[in-house]
Amino acid sequence: MTSRDDREEQRLAFLASAGLADAMRAPLPGDASTRRYERLTSADGRSLMLMDQAASAESPPCDPGWTPEQRHAAGWNAVARLSAGRIDAFAAVAAHLRSVGLSAPAMPALDAHAGLAVLEDFGDALFASVIEMGQDETPLYLAAVEALAALHDAPTPDVLSGPGGDWPLQTYDATALQGGADLFVEWMPKLDSRLAFDAAAIADWREAWAPVVEAGEAGATVMAHRDYHAENLIWLPNRDGPARVGMIDFQDAVRAHPSWDLHSLLQDARRDVSPALEAKALDHYFALRPQVDRMDFMRSYAGLAALNEARILGIFARLIVRDGKPRYRQFMPRMWAHLNANLKQPGLETVAAWFDRYVPVEARA
Repeated sequence: MTSRDDREEQRLAFLASAGLADAMRAPLPGDASTRRYERLTSADGRSLMLMDQAASAESPPCDPGWTPEQRHAAGWNAVARLSAGRIDAFAAVAAHLRSVGLSAPAMPALDAHAGLAVLEDFGDALFASVIEMGQDETPLYLAAVEALAALHDAPTPDVLSGPGGDWPLQTYDATALQGGADLFVEWMPKLDSRLAFDAAAIADWREAWAPVVEAGEAGATVMAHRDYHAENLIWLPNRDGPARVGMIDFQDAVRAHPSWDLHSLLQDARRDVSPALEAKALDHYFALRPQVDRMDFMRSYAGLAALNEARILGIFARLIVRDGKPRYRQFMPRMWAHLNANLKQPGLETVAAWFDRYVPVEARA
């Protein structure tokens, strides 16, 4: 395992090789991942980003040939976070996004083996930040929908090519979807003593989600950013059309159902999106993609959103209990509200019945 001092030596050597030995470095706040970022100011005044994601900080990515049993044996990344956040995955996804006219950071320097990259700096105009400062949120959300529609209409290759080499775009399949959902039954009882799920309850849980999981895998036809929300999108008003939406943190991209990024955007864990704006954004998506069967799409939208919300509640519980990050508790009521609303939608009666049986109403807030 690389020590902190050894890692800093790697960073310094990498920056020197990129002609940035004299750059000023300003670390950015961390998130829930093992990545870290620094803003670089070069000697000639350019602003860039250093992305640091050591491969050794994560369990291995999923091998496309592994069986579900092999994936479970290899660890969490092989089950559900298929790229393991690898920097070569980021580079390949970025190259694809740019190739279809979308805005992903250019990469002036990369050492994929070391897990280090210098990125174009999109600035600080995160959607969440500029909206908080008073900018009208509607045009931003509609632009984010336009970017998704453009991505969904573009060809989705099985293998992505980038400066770090080829990378397989794996399917967000039944193993990954159910593995994510299972975080709820694994971690929520460790956070909330009112909850306890025995083997029978867990078997019922998986049976209840089976139709949602099956539809999610069958409908996996487009590239999904997989973390598409207002804190991972940067407003670039000087660009045109969908390219006004700067995308970051897409290293976990997969082939998934086209509803995945939409419900991530419109049923956000970190900020409220009004039902009126959600409806307007969805109308905009279907106007841009009239070939889509809206009724069938919305059935999967509700089901996969509910599954994702259960997954995120499990992740937040894990962050609080295992990782000592209590700030994630503040986001849980919003996720419960989204989940409770989705459980009322057609097709989720069996899942709703599971919650009625095993999760008291007072624990769903």
